[in-house]
Amino acid sequence: MYTAAITGTGVFTPDQVITNAELVKSFNAYVDIYNAENEDKIAEGSMPAKEHSSEEFIYKASGINQRYVIDKTGILDPLVMHPLLRQRTDNEPSLMAEMALDAAHKALESAGKTAADVDAVICAASNLERAYPAVAIEIQDLLQINGFAFDMNVACSSATFGIQAAADMVRSGSIRSALVVNPEICSAHLEWRDRDCHFIFGDVATATLIERAENATGPYFEIRSTRCATDFSNNIRNNNGFLRRSRPDGVADRRDMQFMQNGRKVFKEVLPMVSEHIGNHMANEGVEAADLKRLWLHQANKSMNDFIGKKVLGRLPEAGEQPNILQDYANTSSAGSIIAFSKYSDDLQDGDTGLICSFGAGYSVGSVIVQKHG
Repeated sequence: MYTAAITGTGVFTPDQVITNAELVKSFNAYVDIYNAENEDKIAEGSMPAKEHSSEEFIYKASGINQRYVIDKTGILDPLVMHPLLRQRTDNEPSLMAEMALDAAHKALESAGKTAADVDAVICAASNLERAYPAVAIEIQDLLQINGFAFDMNVACSSATFGIQAAADMVRSGSIRSALVVNPEICSAHLEWRDRDCHFIFGDVATATLIERAENATGPYFEIRSTRCATDFSNNIRNNNGFLRRSRPDGVADRRDMQFMQNGRKVFKEVLPMVSEHIGNHMANEGVEAADLKRLWLHQANKSMNDFIGKKVLGRLPEAGEQPNILQDYANTSSAGSIIAFSKYSDDLQDGDTGLICSFGAGYSVGSVIVQKHG
């Protein structure tokens, strides 16, 4: 048995930003158009009027100030309200693969390794650009990696589930190392016309190199233990699968084809599940709350993270103990906890212990206990 370790991470960040102020201006313009077009039905009571959004509402509900996106032009056009992503030819790299490639190169560089040192690629994301061939195999080809690759989807928990799969293979000796990449184009599956969720998501890609600790060329994080759990719930969903079809009247505009969430139920049901999952994982590994130097949590909502942090630590997290990045990136699905880990882990000292956790649709939750070396 080998010791699995995280030796490098990388983050691809799009160059386009949408601030809350920009988003609110666009959304409210859409609302005005919608209400004007449906004025008669609204007046007779057969259709409710849509409400305006506000910067105050968005920040209070989420803690988000802005988000990075692949395309802001379409999103901010009140007559479009979705990203305008060019359909690439079959001879071009897919958008997801291109994003993941950037993050993967950064992860390899930070680990002091090359593609020749990698045996497997796992593309773990909440929404994949196509059904097949696997995006992971395309990324493997672009990196010129010998070995194998596969896609996996556990929604917002995809990154931690991918890390567990990679760590298990490294521990067993079946591979030397694996790249877990998380390209998330969340803007493409968000319903930007829904006031309850129009502010939630952003786009990004992350990559994590997991390899045998003995092969590390610099400081690394030993993966002490991983744990995953799922419990079926339909409260977070996207029904845009291969059986998609138009409504009976022929209009292909079904609301359930985009991100949907019953926010109140999610908050009530997920938080206890995640807190208990982390607590049990730590207890089984003999890790006390006082031992944790850092919590890198899924970046969905500041209030949720504050609640979990308080439950896990038995007190409010101090500055730096539980870094948030969602104020800048928004919710980036599976990539969120990895962005936080990548940006806020270098300062830990030899022997320090931390925990990466992501959670979301499924319900699903994955946690990774790591210890710094070097």
